[in-house]
Amino acid sequence: MEFIMSKYWSDAIKRLTPYVPGEQPKESGITKLNTNENPYPPSPLAAAVINNFDTDRLRLYSDPDCTQLKDAIADHFKVARKHVFVGNGSDEVLAHTFAAFFQQEQPLLMPEFTYSFYPVYCNLFDIDFKQVPLRDEFTLNLDDYDQPNGGIIFANPNAPTSRAIELGDIEALAKRNTETVIVVDEAYVDFGASSAVDLTQRFDNVLVIQTFSKSRSLAGMRVGFAIGHENLIAGLECVKNSFNSYPLDMLAIESSVEAIKDNTYFEETTQKIIDTREWTFERLAELGFVSLPSKANFLFTRHRIVEAAELMGFLRTKKILVRYFSKPGIDNYLRITIGTPEEMQLLVDTLEQHPDLFKI
Repeated sequence: MEFIMSKYWSDAIKRLTPYVPGEQPKESGITKLNTNENPYPPSPLAAAVINNFDTDRLRLYSDPDCTQLKDAIADHFKVARKHVFVGNGSDEVLAHTFAAFFQQEQPLLMPEFTYSFYPVYCNLFDIDFKQVPLRDEFTLNLDDYDQPNGGIIFANPNAPTSRAIELGDIEALAKRNTETVIVVDEAYVDFGASSAVDLTQRFDNVLVIQTFSKSRSLAGMRVGFAIGHENLIAGLECVKNSFNSYPLDMLAIESSVEAIKDNTYFEETTQKIIDTREWTFERLAELGFVSLPSKANFLFTRHRIVEAAELMGFLRTKKILVRYFSKPGIDNYLRITIGTPEEMQLLVDTLEQHPDLFKI
């Protein structure tokens, strides 16, 4: 989207560079592997809530505290309700987190390559930040964060690089970094990584943020949550109730309750995605791609010969969308969402049509 500045804009807004979401095509017949959406539908239990919803209730406000959903999340993770916060997608939870904890004298630390919304929030809330370089093969070493900071945030698994951090390394960081908040963004944790939720019960400065968009197939409902010490949760509630007291609608609350209860369906679909990811990893390697080891529902990959931008354009002509980032350092990589086995077979079959892939 092109932004046209107005004379009515404040100077602070004029300086912003907004986050650019993945393309949502309007045309039909597109194989969409660019925004890390789940290829499987939501839990049948969640679908039943939506299909049977009494629309007469919509004249009323939803529960501002989302108590029913907080209870379901607390029960699933075996924590108390006072340790749970919910918001309109994990992006809103993240925004409240930046406002609540990171406006400090020292800079916020984050990986050099990570979720690109983090710097956007820093600019929006006037937060000083420092991007910490990744090591070889985009590995994130938490020893590099032993420096003065006003907070630390990282995604685990990281995005867009797909690599996961060992839980023991996060615990060691929490033992060393005791005076500022550590945020672990776990949007993709359910596809093979280890969650840090248990650490939130032992360290009062560790906050875990998750979403229903990926592993629970509810991206269109916009539901996110955080788990942490009650003092951190109180800070998030303070920001939320100073911004929007009713962040979630009735359908979002009630469908999410059923989605998190349906553990059998959750485990079946996440395992399907993991299996398809490993299959795709192997097939791409046969075509000359080098992919990072992934614990997410996507692969971060490059070809040995053909440039990523050229491959992205080629796939687009075949109505297959993948994500390309032009930022130096990752500008020869594609991020490919794991779809159904049929969609990934189509991807491989289509790539085989490229005239240069076999020149290795």
